[in-house]
Amino acid sequence: MKKSGNILFCGVGGQGILLASEITAHALIAAGMDVKKSEVHGMAQRGGSVIACLRYGKKVYSPVIDPGTADLLVAFERLEAARYLPFLHQGSKVVVNTHAIAPPAVATGKIPYPEHTIDALRERVATISVDAFAIAKQAGEVRAANVALVGAMSTLLPFDADLFAEVIRTRLPEKIRAVNLEVFAEGRAAATT
Repeated sequence: MKKSGNILFCGVGGQGILLASEITAHALIAAGMDVKKSEVHGMAQRGGSVIACLRYGKKVYSPVIDPGTADLLVAFERLEAARYLPFLHQGSKVVVNTHAIAPPAVATGKIPYPEHTIDALRERVATISVDAFAIAKQAGEVRAANVALVGAMSTLLPFDADLFAEVIRTRLPEKIRAVNLEVFAEGRAAATT
């Protein structure tokens, strides 16, 4: 991936999308990039869709990512990845969490959860699937799944992974630092296997 680009983070409320985009933004700033970021919370408190747009490069004037211009989609939930496919172009890449979160229509039994979402993604665009929830659970902190996805995403960026680790060390509270560093490393490893 080039040294400028557009990253779209998507998922549902409570998955840590905003923290993941903050870690990424600060790592890219540490790499000398100009970074602009925006967030849309929507109905986040009720499990609704949340996105964060992040653009980086030598000079960036706006955080807005238009349809067809996202170089990288980091999807914290499989159906949310499908929802934001129109933002991708032919050369885009996707990092998607394999853990499903049932939307209300599925949770109430009105419709089934689509089974082959990740296969459908792979047919359209280069896709790395990571069970971020399992990685975080193994480390003892399920809330760190977002950092596992940042780890996986970092393998697709032309920046040193140490920049991300340094942001985690300096910006996260001490009591969650070690587990997040562990989960970040496991996310990177999962993306390359």
